[in-house]
Amino acid sequence: MKNKIIENAKTIFYALIIALIIRSFLFQPFYIPSSSMEPNLLIGDRLFVSKYSYGYSKHSLPFSPKIYNKRILGKIPKRGDVIVFKTPADNRTDYIKRLIGLPGDTVQIIDKDLYLNDVKVKKRKIENLANIRCGNEIFEANFFEETLPSGKNYIAVYRNNGTIKNTDKFIVPENHYFFMGDNRDCSKDSRFLSSVGYVSFNNLVGKARIIFFSNDKQKGNLFKFWKWHKTIRIDRLFKKIQ
Repeated sequence: MKNKIIENAKTIFYALIIALIIRSFLFQPFYIPSSSMEPNLLIGDRLFVSKYSYGYSKHSLPFSPKIYNKRILGKIPKRGDVIVFKTPADNRTDYIKRLIGLPGDTVQIIDKDLYLNDVKVKKRKIENLANIRCGNEIFEANFFEETLPSGKNYIAVYRNNGTIKNTDKFIVPENHYFFMGDNRDCSKDSRFLSSVGYVSFNNLVGKARIIFFSNDKQKGNLFKFWKWHKTIRIDRLFKKIQ
């Protein structure tokens, strides 16, 4: 009996070590709790983030231990990547946003248009006055396809009434990045310097890769299995993140 308990304990220990290695160095699951990236990422989406995409820092490990303050095997992220990072305010909270500005870039919104390095980012209206969520609220918005200088395109949403028309010019510091949510008027991101601001390279956790599961909590939770046909978003399962 004693030997069996020891063997079971060893099995559990080895399983935990393997899970820790996978989570820290390969892939980590994340849950989307807010509507800041809608319509591209929805509340209830569960996704895998690749931890190796930009190399490793202390934030690659659970609880971000203060054992090393640089990045190992660092790889420069690409503009337009959807990235999980630790907020500079507390170095603990995970945010997921789209990378807009690289080190040395200038970023600004002028008359509702996004400018990078004083050049207006191309955008094409694809839907007019459709509904978009912001927390528990729903408001009318215009949907655009924005195309970054690299050719990367994605859907960005601007509120019809109350959108941010103009901002100051942001100059991204060396070794830092500028992030924005795709739901532009429902996102706390690098435009808010006191709470998020510019994000250090070391704070990057990983690149969002694929949605492996998604359920709409507004239509019921997973414990109510008889409502799964309404709550589980089948069309989002194993969807690649653009």
